[in-house]
Amino acid sequence: MSDARTDDLPLLEVRDLVRHFRLRGKSIFSKPSVVRAVDGISFQLRAGETLGIVGESGCGKSTMGRLALGMDDPTSGDVRFEGRSFSDHSIQAWRKDRCNMQMIFQDSYGALDPRMSVARQIREPLDIHGIGSIADRDKQVDEMLDAVGLSRVVRERFPHELSGGQQQRVVIARALVLRPKLIVCDEPVSALDVSVQAQVVNLLAKLQEQFQLAYLFISHDLGIVRHICERVAVMYLGKIVETADCRTLFDKPLHPYSRALISAIPIPDPDIQTDRLILEGDPPSPVDIPSGCRFHTRCAFAEAKCRNEEPQLRLVEDGRHAACHFAERWTS
Repeated sequence: MSDARTDDLPLLEVRDLVRHFRLRGKSIFSKPSVVRAVDGISFQLRAGETLGIVGESGCGKSTMGRLALGMDDPTSGDVRFEGRSFSDHSIQAWRKDRCNMQMIFQDSYGALDPRMSVARQIREPLDIHGIGSIADRDKQVDEMLDAVGLSRVVRERFPHELSGGQQQRVVIARALVLRPKLIVCDEPVSALDVSVQAQVVNLLAKLQEQFQLAYLFISHDLGIVRHICERVAVMYLGKIVETADCRTLFDKPLHPYSRALISAIPIPDPDIQTDRLILEGDPPSPVDIPSGCRFHTRCAFAEAKCRNEEPQLRLVEDGRHAACHFAERWTS
């Protein structure tokens, strides 16, 4: 394949991805149920780009992130990295691509081994893949500590001796040490204090520019997504219901669910009054998906068509897709 052709390919491409989990029945006589965690998702991510995935807890964001890295096998669908399908990977090809794909977990303390020092944890990916000499690996550990803003005095410390912000920086350094092209950030700052959140988000933005990283940024905090992401995909009950560039989505959301999420963002100025679109009730269970539009049970604008016919994600305006029968109502 020529270089020009390779440059045209998305770094990551997800095609009709589905992940269902079977649950045992409550008794030996009851039928097993199926949790439709991810139920037909497609998107692309370009090199150096940040795509935000937002939605309420339980909508399938984290499951989708694990599928995108090949950490979990899909029920159906395909994931392609630089044009290569995960389903076609040999063990050798998979091992090579793992160097280019890393993850930053939500629970930084749980992602670290309490028995290993900071230096050993950051160096571990280099040891596993046999990259460089021992001296080279130690040098790269120091470079990563500098890159994430940690003093080298923490090299021999253990996770319990670090603050939450320092632990997350170690996790980020470990993800970066292999010089990956893609990092999936799964709620990377939700467990941190607000002041530390800002530091880590600014660090991620700085590292992206420095190392030309692509981020798949999973979060329920729309304020952070607005700050760091270029495009946004809104998920509801296992499906993407709207995609757009970040500014356009926040200025003029087309799907009622997106409108409700964005209207809930707190505004620091008490003199500014906004029209809040309140969501009634809890999301339906992924075991018992509503007929028609999945959102119609909580949508203030639902009509008979919404209850009977499931809308498909479709192009509504340039670069904007929405899964709503009446998305054109909000375009003007």
